[in-house]
Amino acid sequence: MEIVERLFAQYGYLVLLIGLPLELIASPIPPGNSTLAYTGYLSYKKILDFLPALAAAYSGALLGITITYWIGNKFGMPLIEKYGKWLHLKPKYLKKTRNAYEKYGNKMLLFGFFLPGVRQFNSYFAGIMHIPYRTFALYAYIGSFLWVLVFIGIGYVFGNQWQFVFAWIEHFLLFILLILCCTIVVYFLYKWRNRLRNQQDIHKGESE
Repeated sequence: MEIVERLFAQYGYLVLLIGLPLELIASPIPPGNSTLAYTGYLSYKKILDFLPALAAAYSGALLGITITYWIGNKFGMPLIEKYGKWLHLKPKYLKKTRNAYEKYGNKMLLFGFFLPGVRQFNSYFAGIMHIPYRTFALYAYIGSFLWVLVFIGIGYVFGNQWQFVFAWIEHFLLFILLILCCTIVVYFLYKWRNRLRNQQDIHKGESE
């Protein structure tokens, strides 16, 4: 965190506009989660303004994922295999992301930002798979906003206790995401069941 603190002291919002794209391109800089949480803490301390910090972070995230999507889309897997080591894109991350896509599909673009290792490769892989840009943007742009908002919110809401809460969330992140995904699935199943029931009632009424 000392590196992040020095960067914010010198460059302010530029850390988010420049640092987050570099993190998402997989350069070896401080992890985005801790950077975002610390941004929220600085907003809590009134060192940064919350809305400009949120806007700068989201803009940086959008820039990073858009660049990496088009790199993957235009140059494909050969580029990653040849130069992946320079971008710190290890083979295990490729396998991890591929397995996640096969299991969860485009939902990975919503929630993959919360997973280190997957986050850095998510957009590359979406481009490599030639997922239509509109589909990519719909899921990834919403997912990146949720990622930015959640982790900045941790620092902003919990203030001086942000490091304790951040460590707890990082430790149980997969469990939290699993609960969130299950909740969303149950919600949509409930909505689908009610819609189906309403349609059946309508048809029943017409037949009578």
